[in-house]
Amino acid sequence: MNRFARLAARLLSAPQGMVWLNPSGQATGTASESWPAELPIAPSVLECCRRVAELGQPLFLPVAGDEGLVFAFAGVPLVGGAGELVGVLAVMDVAARPWSEGEARDLTDLAGACSAQIRARLRTSAARQERADAQEAADEAEGEATRVQALLDRSQLLLRASEDLADTSGLDEVRRRVGDLVSGDLKPSYIGLVLLQQGMLHRVTDPLDGDIPLEDLPSPYPLDALAPTAAAVRDNRLIIIGDRVGLGAYGPEAAAGFDALGLRAAVCLPLRGAHGTLGALVFGWSSPYRINVAERAVLTTIAGYAAQAVERAVHLDERVTAAHELQQAMLTDLPAVPGLELAALYRPAARHDMVGGDWYDAYPLPPAPGDDSTGSLAVTVGDITGHDMKAAALMGQVRSMLRQADRDHPGKDPALILSALEHACRALDIPAGGTLVHAHLRPAQHGHWHLNWTTAGHPPPLLATPNATVQRLTAHDVLLHPALPAGPRTSHSLRLPPGSTLLLYTDGLIETRHEDIEQNIERLAHHLAETPPTTPLDTMLRTLHDTIATPQAEDDTVLLAVRLPNP
Repeated sequence: MNRFARLAARLLSAPQGMVWLNPSGQATGTASESWPAELPIAPSVLECCRRVAELGQPLFLPVAGDEGLVFAFAGVPLVGGAGELVGVLAVMDVAARPWSEGEARDLTDLAGACSAQIRARLRTSAARQERADAQEAADEAEGEATRVQALLDRSQLLLRASEDLADTSGLDEVRRRVGDLVSGDLKPSYIGLVLLQQGMLHRVTDPLDGDIPLEDLPSPYPLDALAPTAAAVRDNRLIIIGDRVGLGAYGPEAAAGFDALGLRAAVCLPLRGAHGTLGALVFGWSSPYRINVAERAVLTTIAGYAAQAVERAVHLDERVTAAHELQQAMLTDLPAVPGLELAALYRPAARHDMVGGDWYDAYPLPPAPGDDSTGSLAVTVGDITGHDMKAAALMGQVRSMLRQADRDHPGKDPALILSALEHACRALDIPAGGTLVHAHLRPAQHGHWHLNWTTAGHPPPLLATPNATVQRLTAHDVLLHPALPAGPRTSHSLRLPPGSTLLLYTDGLIETRHEDIEQNIERLAHHLAETPPTTPLDTMLRTLHDTIATPQAEDDTVLLAVRLPNP
Protein backbone atom coordinates (compact mmCIF):
# COMPACT_ATOMS: atom_id res chain seq x y z
CA MET A 1 0.00 0.00 0.00
CA ASN A 2 2.92 2.35 0.67
CA ARG A 3 4.06 1.69 -2.89
CA PHE A 4 0.68 2.76 -4.30
CA ALA A 5 0.65 5.83 -2.04
CA ARG A 6 4.08 6.90 -3.28
CA LEU A 7 3.14 6.20 -6.92
CA ALA A 8 -0.06 8.25 -6.62
CA ALA A 9 1.85 11.18 -5.11
CA ARG A 10 4.47 11.07 -7.90
CA LEU A 11 1.90 10.65 -10.68
CA LEU A 12 -0.14 13.69 -9.59
CA SER A 13 2.93 15.71 -8.47
CA ALA A 14 1.53 15.98 -4.95
CA PRO A 15 3.58 15.93 -1.72
CA GLN A 16 1.33 13.44 0.10
CA GLY A 17 -0.27 10.16 -0.94
CA MET A 18 -2.14 7.71 1.25
CA VAL A 19 -4.22 4.56 1.27
CA TRP A 20 -7.04 4.73 3.83
CA LEU A 21 -8.36 1.28 4.77
CA ASN A 22 -11.98 0.85 5.75
CA PRO A 23 -13.37 0.19 8.33
CA SER A 24 -10.30 0.36 10.55
CA GLY A 25 -9.71 4.00 9.73
CA GLN A 26 -5.97 3.37 9.58
CA ALA A 27 -4.05 5.15 6.86
CA THR A 28 -0.72 4.56 5.26
CA GLY A 29 1.05 7.14 3.17
CA THR A 30 4.25 8.89 2.24
CA ALA A 31 5.00 12.57 2.76
CA SER A 32 7.55 14.91 1.27
CA GLU A 33 9.31 17.87 2.82
CA SER A 34 6.65 20.24 1.46
CA TRP A 35 3.96 18.68 3.69
CA PRO A 36 3.75 20.09 7.25
CA ALA A 37 5.82 17.78 9.46
CA GLU A 38 3.56 18.42 12.44
CA LEU A 39 0.52 17.25 10.48
CA PRO A 40 1.50 14.02 8.60
CA ILE A 41 -2.14 13.00 8.15
CA ALA A 42 -4.53 15.80 9.10
CA PRO A 43 -7.91 14.98 10.68
CA SER A 44 -9.57 16.87 7.82
CA VAL A 45 -7.92 14.50 5.36
CA LEU A 46 -9.38 11.48 7.17
CA GLU A 47 -12.78 13.17 7.13
CA CYS A 48 -12.43 13.54 3.35
CA CYS A 49 -11.63 9.84 3.07
CA ARG A 50 -14.69 8.96 5.12
CA ARG A 51 -16.74 11.22 2.84
CA VAL A 52 -15.48 9.32 -0.23
CA ALA A 53 -16.49 6.08 1.52
CA GLU A 54 -19.97 7.45 2.25
CA LEU A 55 -20.50 8.70 -1.32
CA GLY A 56 -18.95 5.62 -2.93
CA GLN A 57 -17.49 7.81 -5.68
CA PRO A 58 -14.35 9.95 -6.35
CA LEU A 59 -13.97 13.31 -4.62
CA PHE A 60 -11.74 16.15 -5.88
CA LEU A 61 -11.78 19.45 -3.98
CA PRO A 62 -9.86 22.06 -1.98
CA VAL A 63 -10.35 21.67 1.79
CA ALA A 64 -10.38 24.09 4.75
CA GLY A 65 -8.83 22.17 7.64
CA ASP A 66 -8.07 22.83 11.28
CA GLU A 67 -6.81 26.29 12.27
CA GLY A 68 -7.51 27.71 8.82
CA LEU A 69 -5.28 25.24 6.94
CA VAL A 70 -6.33 25.03 3.28
CA PHE A 71 -5.21 22.16 1.08
CA ALA A 72 -6.29 20.19 -2.00
CA PHE A 73 -7.66 16.64 -1.76
CA ALA A 74 -8.30 13.97 -4.39
CA GLY A 75 -9.63 10.54 -3.42
CA VAL A 76 -10.99 7.50 -5.29
CA PRO A 77 -12.76 4.50 -3.69
CA LEU A 78 -11.04 1.11 -3.56
CA VAL A 79 -13.45 -1.78 -4.12
CA GLY A 80 -13.32 -5.49 -3.25
CA GLY A 81 -14.28 -8.52 -5.30
CA ALA A 82 -18.00 -8.15 -4.53
CA GLY A 83 -18.01 -4.41 -5.18
CA GLU A 84 -17.74 -3.54 -1.48
CA LEU A 85 -15.69 -0.52 -0.41
CA VAL A 86 -12.38 -1.51 1.19
CA GLY A 87 -10.65 1.84 1.34
CA VAL A 88 -9.66 5.06 -0.45
CA LEU A 89 -6.60 5.98 -2.53
CA ALA A 90 -5.95 9.69 -2.02
CA VAL A 91 -3.41 12.45 -2.61
CA MET A 92 -3.17 15.83 -0.92
CA ASP A 93 -1.39 19.10 -1.64
CA VAL A 94 -0.44 21.80 0.84
CA ALA A 95 -2.15 24.50 -1.23
CA ALA A 96 -5.49 24.70 -2.99
CA ARG A 97 -5.12 23.53 -6.60
CA PRO A 98 -7.44 22.32 -9.38
CA TRP A 99 -7.31 18.67 -10.43
CA SER A 100 -7.28 18.14 -14.21
CA GLU A 101 -9.32 15.50 -16.02
CA GLY A 102 -6.08 13.67 -16.85
CA GLU A 103 -5.05 13.62 -13.19
CA ALA A 104 -8.52 12.32 -12.26
CA ARG A 105 -8.21 9.53 -14.84
CA ASP A 106 -4.69 8.68 -13.68
CA LEU A 107 -5.77 8.42 -10.03
CA THR A 108 -8.84 6.36 -11.01
CA ASP A 109 -6.69 3.98 -13.09
CA LEU A 110 -4.19 3.61 -10.26
CA ALA A 111 -7.04 2.99 -7.80
CA GLY A 112 -8.21 0.15 -10.06
CA ALA A 113 -4.77 -1.46 -9.91
CA CYS A 114 -4.62 -0.88 -6.13
CA SER A 115 -8.06 -2.50 -5.72
CA ALA A 116 -6.89 -5.52 -7.71
CA GLN A 117 -3.83 -5.81 -5.45
CA ILE A 118 -5.99 -5.64 -2.32
CA ARG A 119 -8.29 -8.33 -3.71
CA ALA A 120 -5.25 -10.49 -4.44
CA ARG A 121 -4.01 -10.01 -0.88
CA LEU A 122 -7.43 -10.97 0.49
CA ARG A 123 -7.43 -14.10 -1.65
CA THR A 124 -3.92 -14.90 -0.44
CA SER A 125 -5.09 -14.61 3.14
CA ALA A 126 -7.96 -16.99 2.41
CA ALA A 127 -5.57 -19.46 0.78
CA ARG A 128 -3.24 -19.31 3.78
CA GLN A 129 -6.19 -19.91 6.10
CA GLU A 130 -7.29 -22.88 4.02
CA ARG A 131 -3.80 -24.32 4.24
CA ALA A 132 -3.78 -23.84 8.01
CA ASP A 133 -7.20 -25.48 8.29
CA ALA A 134 -6.01 -28.42 6.23
CA GLN A 135 -2.93 -28.86 8.43
CA GLU A 136 -5.07 -28.81 11.55
CA ALA A 137 -7.40 -31.42 10.07
CA ALA A 138 -4.40 -33.64 9.28
CA ASP A 139 -3.22 -33.45 12.91
CA GLU A 140 -6.68 -34.31 14.25
CA ALA A 141 -7.58 -37.10 11.81
CA GLU A 142 -4.53 -39.09 10.86
CA GLY A 143 -6.73 -41.81 9.36
CA GLU A 144 -7.92 -39.37 6.66
CA ALA A 145 -4.38 -38.69 5.47
CA THR A 146 -5.18 -39.05 1.77
CA ARG A 147 -8.03 -36.55 1.83
CA VAL A 148 -6.06 -34.11 3.94
CA GLN A 149 -3.00 -34.38 1.68
CA ALA A 150 -5.15 -33.57 -1.33
CA LEU A 151 -6.50 -30.54 0.49
CA LEU A 152 -2.97 -29.45 1.38
CA ASP A 153 -1.82 -29.87 -2.20
CA ARG A 154 -4.68 -27.74 -3.48
CA SER A 155 -4.06 -25.10 -0.81
CA GLN A 156 -0.37 -24.95 -1.66
CA LEU A 157 -1.20 -24.65 -5.33
CA LEU A 158 -3.60 -21.80 -4.67
CA LEU A 159 -1.10 -20.11 -2.38
CA ARG A 160 1.56 -20.33 -5.08
CA ALA A 161 -0.94 -19.01 -7.62
CA SER A 162 -1.80 -15.98 -5.47
CA GLU A 163 1.87 -15.20 -4.93
CA ASP A 164 3.25 -16.02 -8.40
CA LEU A 165 0.55 -14.12 -10.30
CA ALA A 166 0.61 -11.08 -7.99
CA ASP A 167 3.75 -9.53 -9.49
CA THR A 168 3.41 -10.30 -13.20
CA SER A 169 3.78 -7.36 -15.58
CA GLY A 170 2.97 -8.75 -19.04
CA LEU A 171 0.46 -11.06 -20.71
CA ASP A 172 3.16 -13.47 -21.87
CA GLU A 173 4.38 -13.73 -18.29
CA VAL A 174 0.83 -14.41 -17.02
CA ARG A 175 0.43 -17.30 -19.41
CA ARG A 176 3.87 -18.68 -18.58
CA ARG A 177 3.31 -18.46 -14.80
CA VAL A 178 -0.04 -20.27 -15.09
CA GLY A 179 1.69 -23.04 -17.04
CA ASP A 180 4.37 -23.37 -14.38
CA LEU A 181 1.74 -23.54 -11.63
CA VAL A 182 -0.36 -26.38 -13.07
CA SER A 183 2.42 -28.40 -14.71
CA GLY A 184 3.10 -30.45 -11.57
CA ASP A 185 -0.47 -30.96 -10.33
CA LEU A 186 -3.00 -30.99 -13.16
CA LYS A 187 -0.44 -31.71 -15.92
CA PRO A 188 -2.29 -30.22 -18.92
CA SER A 189 -0.61 -30.62 -22.30
CA TYR A 190 -2.00 -27.31 -23.59
CA ILE A 191 -2.58 -23.87 -22.08
CA GLY A 192 -4.16 -21.02 -24.01
CA LEU A 193 -5.07 -17.41 -23.23
CA VAL A 194 -7.71 -15.43 -25.15
CA LEU A 195 -8.54 -11.76 -24.47
CA LEU A 196 -11.64 -9.76 -25.36
CA GLN A 197 -10.68 -6.45 -26.97
CA GLN A 198 -13.14 -4.15 -28.76
CA GLY A 199 -15.69 -6.93 -29.20
CA MET A 200 -13.21 -9.39 -30.74
CA LEU A 201 -11.27 -12.28 -29.21
CA HIS A 202 -7.48 -12.11 -29.54
CA ARG A 203 -5.09 -14.95 -28.71
CA VAL A 204 -2.04 -14.24 -26.57
CA THR A 205 0.53 -16.22 -28.50
CA ASP A 206 3.57 -17.91 -27.02
CA PRO A 207 6.66 -17.51 -29.27
CA LEU A 208 8.24 -20.59 -27.67
CA ASP A 209 5.62 -23.21 -28.57
CA GLY A 210 4.30 -22.02 -31.91
CA ASP A 211 0.88 -21.57 -30.33
CA ILE A 212 -1.51 -23.92 -32.14
CA PRO A 213 -4.96 -22.57 -31.12
CA LEU A 214 -7.77 -24.61 -29.57
CA GLU A 215 -10.02 -23.56 -32.47
CA ASP A 216 -8.91 -23.34 -36.07
CA LEU A 217 -10.02 -19.71 -36.33
CA PRO A 218 -8.06 -16.65 -37.44
CA SER A 219 -7.18 -14.22 -34.66
CA PRO A 220 -9.04 -12.04 -33.85
CA TYR A 221 -12.39 -13.80 -34.14
CA PRO A 222 -15.88 -12.58 -33.18
CA LEU A 223 -17.49 -13.11 -29.82
CA ASP A 224 -20.45 -14.93 -31.43
CA ALA A 225 -18.21 -17.57 -33.06
CA LEU A 226 -19.17 -21.25 -32.60
CA ALA A 227 -16.14 -21.92 -30.40
CA PRO A 228 -15.73 -23.07 -26.77
CA THR A 229 -13.59 -20.05 -25.85
CA ALA A 230 -16.15 -17.65 -27.32
CA ALA A 231 -18.95 -19.40 -25.39
CA ALA A 232 -16.98 -19.18 -22.12
CA VAL A 233 -16.48 -15.42 -22.58
CA ARG A 234 -19.92 -14.70 -24.03
CA ASP A 235 -21.87 -16.63 -21.38
CA ASN A 236 -19.38 -16.01 -18.55
CA ARG A 237 -19.39 -19.70 -17.58
CA LEU A 238 -17.11 -22.70 -17.35
CA ILE A 239 -17.03 -24.86 -20.50
CA ILE A 240 -15.93 -28.49 -20.07
CA ILE A 241 -15.21 -30.69 -23.11
CA GLY A 242 -14.97 -34.24 -21.80
CA ASP A 243 -14.24 -35.81 -25.20
CA ARG A 244 -14.42 -35.09 -28.92
CA VAL A 245 -18.15 -35.79 -28.94
CA GLY A 246 -18.59 -32.76 -26.70
CA LEU A 247 -17.51 -30.54 -29.61
CA GLY A 248 -20.74 -31.29 -31.49
CA ALA A 249 -22.31 -28.06 -30.25
CA TYR A 250 -19.56 -26.02 -31.90
CA GLY A 251 -18.33 -25.45 -35.45
CA PRO A 252 -15.91 -27.62 -37.41
CA GLU A 253 -13.09 -25.21 -36.54
CA ALA A 254 -13.23 -26.36 -32.92
CA ALA A 255 -12.89 -30.02 -33.89
CA ALA A 256 -10.02 -29.20 -36.27
CA GLY A 257 -8.07 -27.38 -33.57
CA PHE A 258 -8.83 -30.15 -31.05
CA ASP A 259 -7.43 -32.76 -33.43
CA ALA A 260 -4.39 -30.65 -34.41
CA LEU A 261 -3.42 -30.42 -30.74
CA GLY A 262 -4.09 -34.11 -30.13
CA LEU A 263 -6.44 -33.31 -27.25
CA ARG A 264 -8.89 -35.68 -25.57
CA ALA A 265 -10.32 -33.22 -23.02
CA ALA A 266 -10.32 -29.47 -22.39
CA VAL A 267 -11.79 -26.79 -20.16
CA CYS A 268 -12.36 -23.07 -20.90
CA LEU A 269 -12.66 -20.75 -17.91
CA PRO A 270 -13.89 -17.15 -18.13
CA LEU A 271 -11.53 -14.49 -16.78
CA ARG A 272 -13.77 -12.33 -14.62
CA GLY A 273 -12.41 -8.81 -14.13
CA ALA A 274 -13.63 -5.90 -12.06
CA HIS A 275 -15.63 -4.47 -14.99
CA GLY A 276 -16.65 -7.58 -16.90
CA THR A 277 -15.25 -10.68 -18.56
CA LEU A 278 -11.72 -10.13 -19.87
CA GLY A 279 -11.30 -13.32 -21.88
CA ALA A 280 -10.79 -17.04 -21.30
CA LEU A 281 -8.11 -19.35 -19.92
CA VAL A 282 -7.87 -22.74 -21.66
CA PHE A 283 -6.45 -26.04 -20.38
CA GLY A 284 -6.26 -29.16 -22.55
CA TRP A 285 -5.18 -32.77 -21.95
CA SER A 286 -3.84 -35.23 -24.55
CA SER A 287 -5.29 -38.25 -22.68
CA PRO A 288 -8.78 -38.85 -21.28
CA TYR A 289 -9.27 -36.63 -18.26
CA ARG A 290 -12.27 -36.14 -15.98
CA ILE A 291 -12.35 -32.95 -13.94
CA ASN A 292 -13.75 -33.50 -10.46
CA VAL A 293 -15.42 -30.91 -8.25
CA ALA A 294 -12.22 -30.12 -6.32
CA GLU A 295 -10.19 -29.59 -9.50
CA ARG A 296 -12.94 -27.41 -10.91
CA ALA A 297 -12.73 -25.22 -7.81
CA VAL A 298 -8.92 -25.05 -8.11
CA LEU A 299 -9.07 -24.11 -11.80
CA THR A 300 -11.73 -21.47 -11.15
CA THR A 301 -9.61 -19.90 -8.40
CA ILE A 302 -6.51 -19.91 -10.61
CA ALA A 303 -8.57 -18.24 -13.34
CA GLY A 304 -9.54 -15.56 -10.80
CA TYR A 305 -5.90 -14.87 -9.96
CA ALA A 306 -5.05 -14.88 -13.68
CA ALA A 307 -7.85 -12.37 -14.37
CA GLN A 308 -6.39 -9.96 -11.82
CA ALA A 309 -2.94 -10.39 -13.35
CA VAL A 310 -4.34 -9.83 -16.87
CA GLU A 311 -6.17 -6.71 -15.70
CA ARG A 312 -2.97 -5.35 -14.21
CA ALA A 313 -0.90 -6.28 -17.29
CA VAL A 314 -3.34 -4.62 -19.69
CA HIS A 315 -3.37 -1.47 -17.55
CA LEU A 316 0.43 -1.32 -17.42
CA ASP A 317 0.67 -2.03 -21.15
CA GLU A 318 -1.70 0.84 -21.93
CA ARG A 319 0.36 3.20 -19.79
CA VAL A 320 3.63 2.07 -21.34
CA THR A 321 2.20 2.30 -24.86
CA ALA A 322 1.04 5.84 -24.21
CA ALA A 323 4.51 6.78 -22.93
CA HIS A 324 6.20 5.19 -25.95
CA GLU A 325 3.86 7.08 -28.30
CA LEU A 326 4.62 10.32 -26.48
CA GLN A 327 8.34 9.65 -26.74
CA GLN A 328 8.18 8.72 -30.44
CA ALA A 329 6.20 11.90 -31.17
CA MET A 330 9.20 13.90 -29.94
CA LEU A 331 11.65 12.21 -32.33
CA THR A 332 10.85 14.34 -35.36
CA ASP A 333 12.38 14.25 -38.84
CA LEU A 334 15.72 16.00 -39.30
CA PRO A 335 15.81 19.17 -41.40
CA ALA A 336 17.60 19.43 -44.73
CA VAL A 337 20.56 21.81 -44.33
CA PRO A 338 22.70 22.83 -47.33
CA GLY A 339 26.34 21.89 -46.72
CA LEU A 340 25.57 19.32 -44.01
CA GLU A 341 24.51 15.68 -43.80
CA LEU A 342 22.44 14.61 -40.79
CA ALA A 343 21.28 11.23 -39.49
CA ALA A 344 19.82 10.00 -36.20
CA LEU A 345 19.10 6.63 -34.63
CA TYR A 346 16.88 5.75 -31.68
CA ARG A 347 16.82 2.30 -30.08
CA PRO A 348 14.54 1.52 -27.08
CA ALA A 349 15.61 -0.53 -24.08
CA ALA A 350 15.23 -4.32 -24.33
CA ARG A 351 12.46 -4.30 -21.72
CA HIS A 352 9.19 -3.01 -23.16
CA ASP A 353 8.16 -1.28 -19.94
CA MET A 354 11.39 0.74 -19.72
CA VAL A 355 10.31 4.05 -21.26
CA GLY A 356 13.22 6.45 -21.32
CA GLY A 357 13.71 10.19 -21.56
CA ASP A 358 16.36 10.07 -24.33
CA TRP A 359 15.89 12.40 -27.29
CA TYR A 360 17.61 14.07 -30.20
CA ASP A 361 16.70 17.27 -32.00
CA ALA A 362 17.92 19.46 -34.87
CA TYR A 363 16.35 22.67 -36.11
CA PRO A 364 17.31 25.89 -37.97
CA LEU A 365 18.47 28.80 -35.83
CA PRO A 366 17.02 32.28 -36.27
CA PRO A 367 19.51 34.89 -37.53
CA ALA A 368 21.17 37.15 -35.00
CA PRO A 369 19.97 40.78 -34.84
CA GLY A 370 21.45 42.70 -37.76
CA ASP A 371 22.61 39.49 -39.46
CA ASP A 372 20.68 38.36 -42.53
CA SER A 373 22.65 35.15 -43.00
CA THR A 374 20.79 31.84 -42.88
CA GLY A 375 21.71 28.20 -42.66
CA SER A 376 22.69 27.98 -38.99
CA LEU A 377 21.61 24.85 -37.15
CA ALA A 378 21.03 23.75 -33.54
CA VAL A 379 21.53 20.12 -32.56
CA THR A 380 20.78 18.48 -29.22
CA VAL A 381 21.08 15.06 -27.65
CA GLY A 382 19.81 14.61 -24.10
CA ASP A 383 18.67 12.13 -21.47
CA ILE A 384 16.08 13.00 -18.82
CA THR A 385 16.42 10.89 -15.68
CA GLY A 386 13.83 8.13 -15.27
CA HIS A 387 12.14 5.31 -17.19
CA ASP A 388 8.43 6.07 -17.01
CA MET A 389 5.65 8.28 -18.32
CA LYS A 390 6.92 11.20 -16.24
CA ALA A 391 10.39 10.99 -17.82
CA ALA A 392 8.88 10.96 -21.33
CA ALA A 393 6.63 13.94 -20.49
CA LEU A 394 9.51 15.93 -18.96
CA MET A 395 11.62 15.16 -22.00
CA GLY A 396 8.93 16.68 -24.22
CA GLN A 397 8.76 19.81 -22.08
CA VAL A 398 12.54 20.29 -21.98
CA ARG A 399 12.87 19.71 -25.72
CA SER A 400 10.21 22.32 -26.52
CA MET A 401 11.55 24.83 -24.00
CA LEU A 402 15.08 24.51 -25.38
CA ARG A 403 13.78 25.24 -28.87
CA GLN A 404 11.90 28.27 -27.56
CA ALA A 405 15.00 29.54 -25.76
CA ASP A 406 16.91 29.50 -29.07
CA ARG A 407 14.06 31.41 -30.73
CA ASP A 408 13.91 33.97 -27.91
CA HIS A 409 17.69 34.61 -27.83
CA PRO A 410 18.85 34.78 -31.46
CA GLY A 411 22.61 34.97 -31.87
CA LYS A 412 23.36 33.87 -28.28
CA ASP A 413 25.73 31.03 -27.53
CA PRO A 414 24.54 27.58 -26.34
CA ALA A 415 25.59 28.17 -22.74
CA LEU A 416 23.22 31.12 -22.43
CA ILE A 417 20.44 29.10 -24.08
CA LEU A 418 20.93 26.28 -21.58
CA SER A 419 20.95 28.75 -18.67
CA ALA A 420 17.69 30.22 -19.97
CA LEU A 421 16.21 26.70 -19.99
CA GLU A 422 17.29 26.14 -16.37
CA HIS A 423 15.81 29.44 -15.22
CA ALA A 424 12.54 28.66 -16.98
CA CYS A 425 12.36 25.22 -15.37
CA ARG A 426 12.88 26.75 -11.92
CA ALA A 427 10.34 29.52 -12.53
CA LEU A 428 7.72 27.04 -13.74
CA ASP A 429 8.63 24.41 -11.12
CA ILE A 430 9.43 21.77 -13.73
CA PRO A 431 11.50 19.04 -11.98
CA ALA A 432 13.68 18.22 -14.97
CA GLY A 433 16.93 16.41 -14.25
CA GLY A 434 19.38 14.78 -16.62
CA THR A 435 22.20 15.45 -19.06
CA LEU A 436 22.46 16.95 -22.53
CA VAL A 437 24.72 18.39 -25.21
CA HIS A 438 23.46 21.49 -27.03
CA ALA A 439 25.39 22.82 -30.01
CA HIS A 440 25.16 25.54 -32.68
CA LEU A 441 26.62 25.10 -36.16
CA ARG A 442 27.12 28.19 -38.33
CA PRO A 443 28.50 28.13 -41.89
CA ALA A 444 31.93 29.69 -42.53
CA GLN A 445 34.03 30.14 -45.67
CA HIS A 446 35.34 27.39 -47.97
CA GLY A 447 33.02 24.68 -46.65
CA HIS A 448 34.07 25.12 -43.02
CA TRP A 449 31.59 25.43 -40.15
CA HIS A 450 31.82 27.02 -36.70
CA LEU A 451 30.81 24.69 -33.86
CA ASN A 452 29.79 26.13 -30.47
CA TRP A 453 28.59 23.72 -27.81
CA THR A 454 27.86 23.34 -24.12
CA THR A 455 27.66 20.07 -22.18
CA ALA A 456 25.65 19.43 -19.00
CA GLY A 457 27.13 16.27 -17.48
CA HIS A 458 26.68 14.33 -20.74
CA PRO A 459 29.03 11.79 -22.36
CA PRO A 460 31.57 13.66 -24.51
CA PRO A 461 30.76 14.27 -28.18
CA LEU A 462 33.23 12.73 -30.64
CA LEU A 463 34.66 14.63 -33.59
CA ALA A 464 36.14 12.60 -36.44
CA THR A 465 38.54 14.75 -38.48
CA PRO A 466 39.48 14.34 -42.15
CA ASN A 467 42.85 12.79 -41.18
CA ALA A 468 41.06 9.78 -39.55
CA THR A 469 41.64 10.88 -35.95
CA VAL A 470 38.88 11.27 -33.36
CA GLN A 471 38.82 14.02 -30.78
CA ARG A 472 36.85 13.79 -27.54
CA LEU A 473 35.10 17.06 -26.66
CA THR A 474 35.41 16.44 -22.93
CA ALA A 475 34.80 19.93 -21.50
CA HIS A 476 31.55 19.91 -19.54
CA ASP A 477 29.57 21.57 -16.77
CA VAL A 478 27.33 20.07 -14.09
CA LEU A 479 24.24 18.10 -15.09
CA LEU A 480 20.70 19.46 -14.92
CA HIS A 481 18.89 18.87 -11.63
CA PRO A 482 16.27 20.90 -9.74
CA ALA A 483 18.15 20.41 -6.44
CA LEU A 484 21.43 21.85 -7.77
CA PRO A 485 22.08 25.59 -7.77
CA ALA A 486 22.11 27.26 -11.16
CA GLY A 487 25.81 27.73 -11.76
CA PRO A 488 27.60 29.32 -14.70
CA ARG A 489 27.43 27.52 -18.06
CA THR A 490 30.31 27.64 -20.51
CA SER A 491 30.42 27.34 -24.27
CA HIS A 492 33.30 25.97 -26.32
CA SER A 493 34.07 26.45 -30.00
CA LEU A 494 35.89 24.76 -32.85
CA ARG A 495 36.25 25.35 -36.56
CA LEU A 496 35.27 22.23 -38.47
CA PRO A 497 36.90 21.55 -41.84
CA PRO A 498 35.16 19.67 -44.66
CA GLY A 499 35.23 15.92 -44.12
CA SER A 500 34.56 16.22 -40.38
CA THR A 501 31.89 14.14 -38.61
CA LEU A 502 30.37 15.12 -35.25
CA LEU A 503 28.80 12.28 -33.21
CA LEU A 504 26.47 12.86 -30.25
CA TYR A 505 25.03 9.95 -28.25
CA THR A 506 23.42 9.01 -24.92
CA ASP A 507 24.79 6.78 -22.18
CA GLY A 508 22.67 3.81 -23.27
CA LEU A 509 25.27 3.21 -25.98
CA ILE A 510 28.32 3.04 -23.73
CA GLU A 511 26.95 2.15 -20.29
CA THR A 512 27.05 -1.64 -19.83
CA ARG A 513 26.87 -3.68 -16.65
CA HIS A 514 30.34 -4.85 -15.48
CA GLU A 515 32.13 -2.86 -18.21
CA ASP A 516 34.12 0.37 -17.97
CA ILE A 517 32.46 3.39 -19.60
CA GLU A 518 35.77 4.95 -20.59
CA GLN A 519 36.79 1.79 -22.41
CA ASN A 520 33.50 1.72 -24.25
CA ILE A 521 33.93 5.36 -25.31
CA GLU A 522 37.42 4.48 -26.54
CA ARG A 523 35.97 1.56 -28.52
CA LEU A 524 33.34 3.88 -29.99
CA ALA A 525 36.00 6.41 -31.01
CA HIS A 526 38.11 3.65 -32.58
CA HIS A 527 35.24 2.34 -34.72
CA LEU A 528 34.25 5.89 -35.68
CA ALA A 529 37.81 6.60 -36.85
CA GLU A 530 37.80 3.43 -38.95
CA THR A 531 34.51 4.23 -40.68
CA PRO A 532 35.16 5.16 -44.34
CA PRO A 533 34.08 8.74 -45.09
CA THR A 534 31.88 7.50 -47.94
CA THR A 535 29.75 5.35 -45.62
CA PRO A 536 26.17 6.69 -45.47
CA LEU A 537 25.50 8.24 -42.10
CA ASP A 538 22.48 6.08 -41.27
CA THR A 539 24.52 2.95 -42.05
CA MET A 540 27.36 4.25 -39.88
CA LEU A 541 25.02 4.82 -36.92
CA ARG A 542 23.48 1.36 -37.15
CA THR A 543 26.92 -0.24 -37.35
CA LEU A 544 28.23 1.72 -34.37
CA HIS A 545 25.18 0.82 -32.30
CA ASP A 546 25.32 -2.88 -33.15
CA THR A 547 29.06 -2.97 -32.42
CA ILE A 548 29.11 -1.07 -29.12
CA ALA A 549 25.69 -1.57 -27.48
CA THR A 550 24.66 -4.83 -25.84
CA PRO A 551 21.77 -6.84 -27.36
CA GLN A 552 19.78 -6.67 -24.10
CA ALA A 553 20.34 -2.97 -23.41
CA GLU A 554 18.92 -1.74 -20.09
CA ASP A 555 18.50 1.85 -21.33
CA ASP A 556 17.32 3.72 -24.41
CA THR A 557 19.99 4.79 -26.88
CA VAL A 558 20.16 7.84 -29.16
CA LEU A 559 22.83 8.67 -31.74
CA LEU A 560 22.97 11.84 -33.84
CA ALA A 561 25.64 12.46 -36.50
CA VAL A 562 26.48 15.61 -38.48
CA ARG A 563 28.90 15.36 -41.41
CA LEU A 564 30.58 18.11 -43.42
CA PRO A 565 31.00 16.54 -46.87
CA ASN A 566 34.20 17.07 -48.81
CA PRO A 567 33.83 19.44 -51.74
